[in-house]
Amino acid sequence: MGNARTELLAALAEGIEVPPLTSSEIESLLSLAAVAAHGTGDRTAAPLASFLAGLAACRSSDRAASVEETRRRVAELAPSVEQPPATDA
Repeated sequence: MGNARTELLAALAEGIEVPPLTSSEIESLLSLAAVAAHGTGDRTAAPLASFLAGLAACRSSDRAASVEETRRRVAELAPSVEQPPATDA
């Protein structure tokens, strides 16, 4: 998985003329996506929150810190999805 992903992301970054993602940015973005999806119970929250994180990061001199800050905000804002109680069957 990592090799194809790495190649895709490197080619995309080059094609849109932005610096490639660092490993810490990748980890923060994946964590952000997980928090957004699981915290809302809606998988579509992940790419949308990630897009917003990218918009914020492009205005920052420290992209990794910006993404991590967005992840923390999502964690605070996303409601915790409660699991339904187990039923005895």
